[in-house]
Amino acid sequence: MRLVNWEPFGDVDLLFNRLMPSTFGRWPEMAFDIEGGKKVKFAPSADISETNTEYVIRAELPAVKKEDVKVTLEDGVITVKGERRQEFEDKSEKFHRMERFYGMFERSFALPDNIKGDAIRCESKDGVLTVHIPKMELVQPKPTQITVQ
Repeated sequence: MRLVNWEPFGDVDLLFNRLMPSTFGRWPEMAFDIEGGKKVKFAPSADISETNTEYVIRAELPAVKKEDVKVTLEDGVITVKGERRQEFEDKSEKFHRMERFYGMFERSFALPDNIKGDAIRCESKDGVLTVHIPKMELVQPKPTQITVQ
């Protein structure tokens, strides 16, 4: 059994996003860096699926370089974190509207016990990070006949 940090308002956030996903989406939050400046922190959208041999996590990370993404596994929790940097091509360009989020991002997922942690692999293609988490083959114990005395 593994312990997972409880976020008291995490379920409220999930419910809110499910009820009104197109209007509000995933809300970013403000984070403070070491120098005291403000940075936006957001959580990218992700899909989780399962096959007979593996679990697959697909996270949307458009305009994020693979060098800016870090995937870690610790105590049965896999974490995807990194940063989407804002780059301006033309200094004279005026923005009238900015809807994309930039800054730090992080998502964590608790994994079941039947995974091969040393065989996890990641790939980044077309703005989607795909994490392949292989399953261990569980050996079903054979039933043993016990005689009644």
